[in-house]
Amino acid sequence: MLAPERRTRADIISAVAIATLVVVAALVVWARGDATGTESVTAATPASAPPTADKLPTSLRELWHAPDSAAHRAMTAAGAVITGEGGTVTGRDARTGTELWRYRRDMPLCGLESQFGTVVAVYKDQRGCSQATMLAGESGDRRTARSSYMDPAVQLSVDGTYLLAQGENRLEMWRSDLVRTLEYGYVDAPVNAKTQPRKDCTLLSAGSSPSRLAVLEKCPEDTTNRLSVLNPAPKENTVPEEYGSRVLNGVGADSPLARVIAVSESRVAVYLPGADTTAPRLAVYDSTGNPVVEHQLSAPLAENTDTVRIGGAYLVFTGNSLIALHATTFDPVWTAAGALGTPALMAGKLLLPVADGLVALDPANGAEVQRIPMQRTGFDGSAISLAVAGSIVLEHRGRELYALGS
Repeated sequence: MLAPERRTRADIISAVAIATLVVVAALVVWARGDATGTESVTAATPASAPPTADKLPTSLRELWHAPDSAAHRAMTAAGAVITGEGGTVTGRDARTGTELWRYRRDMPLCGLESQFGTVVAVYKDQRGCSQATMLAGESGDRRTARSSYMDPAVQLSVDGTYLLAQGENRLEMWRSDLVRTLEYGYVDAPVNAKTQPRKDCTLLSAGSSPSRLAVLEKCPEDTTNRLSVLNPAPKENTVPEEYGSRVLNGVGADSPLARVIAVSESRVAVYLPGADTTAPRLAVYDSTGNPVVEHQLSAPLAENTDTVRIGGAYLVFTGNSLIALHATTFDPVWTAAGALGTPALMAGKLLLPVADGLVALDPANGAEVQRIPMQRTGFDGSAISLAVAGSIVLEHRGRELYALGS
């Protein structure tokens, strides 16, 4: 019979050492984990969407304002007004600005977007703007998250189906659950790099619709900018599927100021700057990137130009006016002068920011219906983005969000 085993002093020392290593490893993981530097305060009572306004206000005044440097537009989600500052995303009451919920991480925000009643907050870490978190708009509850290599700065936009995160060297498309449907441009996995149609290109601008992604890029082998039209959700998210790609021709085709203005299911609109004797143009391409028509513009677009889709029109803020593009053809339909930014829909009319307040326009023809006087405090001339929450009008100006009411 074998003698019973006995614990030796060496066994005890080894066991203690292993246990110590396990504890230290657990502490390191905890200290470096995402949850360690995160604060989440959810709403005691979830927000609810306010009733839709059935009439326009006759006058407006500023009710409250809050820092909002992380967002590029006025934003609501499921009844809450959303602001982002530093590393904190806050859901607020539309009328009072009172905090309903907040979500904070110990890293800076790269940007915010909102779609389907949720908020997507993108944070910057050592891999770029790589940490994305989705929050419920009504409560601030964390829904899901993703992480991947991204550029140090990204532009976020939504199209009603996908979210586009575009950097200078790389872009990704995300589904409503933050699952990636496409990566394009630089990739950090060597095996995936071979699946990209081109490499070492600079992504100048991009825009998307539920069925088309348009990318304007400058590639080393091309003499001018290239327009590529892709599937936003190919079979393999690491293998881009191109519907067409072409090097652009004409004045402004090589300009770094060229940009994608609007993307629909069948059309892509690209801004091409002019030259000394050539006016700037809005070039329209079909769903495979073939040229369709060019529209001459009376003046260059400003750097802060932006496009929103409301109803059956794409509305382009040029820097000093608003151009409505037909939803199918992208032909200009009407123009409104004196614009300070992009509009929002309220009581069936377009509200447009102008110097002395807001002007209400008929969406069909751009005709002025009503003037709503208002004084803006601390306005620095930056582009204004409007949103509406019931009877409250929201203005995003520079690095602040202002709520306006009667």
